[in-house]
Amino acid sequence: MKPAWSGEQLKDNQWEKHDEQGTSFLVGLLLALAFELSLAGPPILVDRQTGKYLGNLSGNQYDANSTSNPYGRYGSEYSAHSVNNPYGQYGSRYSNDSPNNPYATNAPAIVAPAAPGLGIQPLPGF
Repeated sequence: MKPAWSGEQLKDNQWEKHDEQGTSFLVGLLLALAFELSLAGPPILVDRQTGKYLGNLSGNQYDANSTSNPYGRYGSEYSAHSVNNPYGQYGSRYSNDSPNNPYATNAPAIVAPAAPGLGIQPLPGF
């Protein structure tokens, strides 16, 4: 009589279990990463020297703090705190604090917020 499981079948079965565990771990890791990213908000602008918050970098024109909101504090072309104000400190093409000045030495930093409670972290290269 032959055994129910030959050595070859047993090895194949062990590899299948190993593959299932590896796949489950990978799926869990990806879900955890997606959850972390969903908690973090959009990147923000911050004055490099003072740390002053200059708004969210998002395309959401309805977000009160977005640089894309034409009526908001950080998106209006008339607000002193906006990078969209061509005459303001942070929007003028002549200001040292403006991202619109290619020679500015204190252009705002783009910062990526981490998950809640973990603070903020600068994006690489900024």
